[in-house]
Amino acid sequence: MKLCFLLEEQYRHDGMPVEVIRQLTSWGHQVDVLRPGGSLLRMTEAVQASTHDAWVLKTVSGGPGLTLLEAAASAGMTTVNDARSIRGVRDKALAAAIGRSRGLPLPQTYAAARPELLAEIPASEYPLVVKPADGSAGRAVHLVSSPDRLATMVPELGGEGMLIAQPYVANSGVDVKVYSVGGELYATERRSPLHPHRAVRERRVPLSAEVAAMVAEVGVVYGLDLYGVDVVLGPDGPVVVDVNDFPSFRQVPDAAARVARAVLGLARHGRPSAAAEAPSARPPQQRAAAGGAPLALRPHPAQLPVAMGENV
Repeated sequence: MKLCFLLEEQYRHDGMPVEVIRQLTSWGHQVDVLRPGGSLLRMTEAVQASTHDAWVLKTVSGGPGLTLLEAAASAGMTTVNDARSIRGVRDKALAAAIGRSRGLPLPQTYAAARPELLAEIPASEYPLVVKPADGSAGRAVHLVSSPDRLATMVPELGGEGMLIAQPYVANSGVDVKVYSVGGELYATERRSPLHPHRAVRERRVPLSAEVAAMVAEVGVVYGLDLYGVDVVLGPDGPVVVDVNDFPSFRQVPDAAARVARAVLGLARHGRPSAAAEAPSARPPQQRAAAGGAPLALRPHPAQLPVAMGENV
């Protein structure tokens, strides 16, 4: 197969997806790499001349790669993930609106174009988690204890663009990160960015059926195939606090090969755009691998693992 990977500058030497590209190449596939952040792009020609079976994006939030991926999608190319689905989770304010409207357990979310507008949030909602709507990798995430504390932070938040604020969900200071790849779910626990002094070693953990079902539904709601979900275990049950397209897949065993097979499966089968799907058109992925034992549930056909081989 012929694939095009779009890599932003900060991922040029990153294990994910560089190792995936190496794996695909070793299997005999042609992989072209474009660096949207380091190249002059002739947008009117870049996509039209493409003969790739699929375009794959690994980018920072707000990076130019998503624009190019959307151009490929508009020309009828298969993209991994769906370009509109990526846009839907990169904008955290939009992601919250979509998720809550579809019944996902996300916190109440406020959005503000200027930090001083957050002062209108009722004091009863504090403490608040405040972060950029286009943030990633835990950047500029703040736990704000009171309206007075928020007032002191306005200058610091002023350069972050659109902000979101959510009531803090009480938890142990440990986040659960669940990765979806090739029709299986893998869970790890790690220290929460809101609790930097908590001593937590990142490691794989068992995945409960409740969290597995919730994470599978996240894929359905947002139309994602390769993704990660940050979950906190609150007093009323698991809560979704973030969704990432094409995450790091840390702690996923043999991650490069698993992700490479998933990319090939999606490239071969393709999938309709998220906007064209009916809410019930795509059953949730339903294999949860935790501690080595997957739950025996049905994956979506486009997410079926591809058989191993020298030229997968």
